[in-house]
Amino acid sequence: MSTTPPITATDDQLKAALVEAELPGLLASLAYCTGDLALLRDDLRIDPARMRELEIYPSEIAEEIRRVALDAIIKLRDGGNVAAPAPNHAGLQRIIEFVAGGEVSADYLALLEEELSLTDADPRAPKWRKESIDPQRPFKVAVIGAGMSGLLAAYRLQQAGIDFVILEKNPEVGGTWFENSYPGCRVDVANHFYSYSFAQRPDWPMHFSPRQVLLDYFKSFAADRGLRDAVRFNTEVSSVVWDDKRAVWTLELKTADGEETLEVNSVVSAVGQLNRPKMPVIKGMADFTGPAWHSAEWNHDIDLAGQRVGVIGTGASAAQFGPIVAESAANVTIFQRTPNWLFPVPWYHDKVGEGLKYLFGHVPSYAAWHRFFLFWRGAEGVLPACRVDPNWPNQERSVSALNDELRELLTMYLRFEYADRPDLTEKAIPQYPPASKRILVDNGSTDPNVHRYYEELAADGRVKIVPYHRKFNYSQACNIGA
Repeated sequence: MSTTPPITATDDQLKAALVEAELPGLLASLAYCTGDLALLRDDLRIDPARMRELEIYPSEIAEEIRRVALDAIIKLRDGGNVAAPAPNHAGLQRIIEFVAGGEVSADYLALLEEELSLTDADPRAPKWRKESIDPQRPFKVAVIGAGMSGLLAAYRLQQAGIDFVILEKNPEVGGTWFENSYPGCRVDVANHFYSYSFAQRPDWPMHFSPRQVLLDYFKSFAADRGLRDAVRFNTEVSSVVWDDKRAVWTLELKTADGEETLEVNSVVSAVGQLNRPKMPVIKGMADFTGPAWHSAEWNHDIDLAGQRVGVIGTGASAAQFGPIVAESAANVTIFQRTPNWLFPVPWYHDKVGEGLKYLFGHVPSYAAWHRFFLFWRGAEGVLPACRVDPNWPNQERSVSALNDELRELLTMYLRFEYADRPDLTEKAIPQYPPASKRILVDNGSTDPNVHRYYEELAADGRVKIVPYHRKFNYSQACNIGA
């Protein structure tokens, strides 16, 4: 029997909801839950070449998918929303390959089945317990960090019946989502994928939720799975030393009550990489009399309204807080050393529509297949364009024919962005191959008070600063590649 609520929406309500549907996983979920593999028509299969484009399907195919899906959902509703038995291995492979847009190697299927978590709510859970292996031997594990990875590691230890403690230097769980609180902080991997496969929620409020939503997700996970009692908050690990003779780790801890030591049999390091910010060394910085801070340690006591704000760097954090700060600041000057490749995602700040939430919550396995597509597109869908062709010329520009196509796509977007200043276009286009560094998600800023400064090498070898002031408008370029 299906574990999802019954579908009570009318035909017209379902039709309206399908306008908001994420299409790539829709027919896959319906084929899976109804057993009707005839829904997986070849003419509705994803073209792998479009994985790197904004619009996965041409409009006429998208409409046909919605029509086919509507008929299938109506039949599912009228039949009591009862899911068919899970397909056999060959059937599941066919559905996976329909979403992937091509053949998937057999040795990859086991991982993909785990990622989908369709027949087993938590397929990666330990299949053993400590008491069944060596019940008398004392064994304790220290997990350093209570962020996304640390909480998961602790939960797996709990499932296996192993004694553990979580050491967290902060007063709360969440890791980077607790520490980073700058304006506009949000996830830039769709949160339907940026979440535990076995702990999904069909009602994410946004496609890319802000920081507080992610923090609440991890806080709820820790509470619901009984992990909070195992966390020693405000406890920082300053030293970890292995004693080979005694086969124990000795941890030096700094706590609110002073320093202490802890001995354990094993250590899991989940300290992360985004919690030790480093300010740049800039000549004359010590003479600056105004407030200055790193974005990872945002100073919420300073009101930036009406202020002249300088932002050093154009990484993911600056791309997020820059437009927000510019809404109230007198102007924002961004100092850029190296430009970033930007991938346009027009819905980056959009809420998940109520129609889509309804479908996720009522069509069996739809949310899981949507998550699988996000995984596939973000990994395998882009991977071919990242592989290096050793015979490809000019590898400082691109590393293969597909990589060069990706470069042209992203360059076209930037040229749209800088259409009013063609003299600065080349300064905004990275000189390195796309995907060799992190590509930023972008839907633009529309504030006119944002300035950008570019470093330019003068004839005498000194660096000079070239200013550029414009109104950001990314909307015109959102349909590139459609």
